[in-house]
Amino acid sequence: MMSLALEDDLPDLAPTRPIWLITLADLALLLVGFFVLLQASQQLDRAALARGLRAGFGVRDVGAPSAIPTPEPMAVSAGAMRGFEPGSAALPIAPDALIGWARDAARDDRVLLRVAGAVDGSPGDVDPVTGSGAVLAADRARAVASALLLAHAVPANRITIVAAARPGQRSVTVSTGYAGGRQ
Repeated sequence: MMSLALEDDLPDLAPTRPIWLITLADLALLLVGFFVLLQASQQLDRAALARGLRAGFGVRDVGAPSAIPTPEPMAVSAGAMRGFEPGSAALPIAPDALIGWARDAARDDRVLLRVAGAVDGSPGDVDPVTGSGAVLAADRARAVASALLLAHAVPANRITIVAAARPGQRSVTVSTGYAGGRQ
C-alpha cells in the first residue's frame, strides 16, 4: 500500500502591509475629518454647524420639536449608601459623608444628581404595605434625597429620583451628571 504525503505547495506569503500602516491610515482620516470640520466652521454659520452636530448625536435643540428624546446626563461620579435592612427605607447610618460629597459635587449649577434606590430582589426586601420592591426602592431613594434636601446640599430642582431592582444590592446610589448650560 502506498502512502500519500500531502504537501502544501503554496509558498508562505509575507504580509503585504504592516499593521501600523492601517492605524496610521485611520489617524490620517481622522485628521482630514478634523480639517474639514475646521474649514466648514469658517465658511458656514457656526450656529447651523452646531445644530447639525447636535442632531447627528441625537440631541434636540432647545425649542425645536424632535422625536428623539434627550438622553440622561452622563454619570461623572457616584456616592452610595449601603446596608439598608430588608424591607426598610430607614437610613442605616448618618448621611454626613454623602451630604458632604453631594454638596461638593453640586457646586457647579450644571450638575444634576440622580438618586437611585435599589432592593436585593429577595421576597423579604419589599415594601411591607404594598409588597412591592419598586415602592421600597423608591422609598429608599426618597429618604436619601430628603436628607440631601434637609441639609441644603442640593436644590430640589437638581435631583432626580429613580427606583432600580439590582439583586444583592440594598442600597441607594447617588450619581452626578452634566446636564449642560442652564437657560
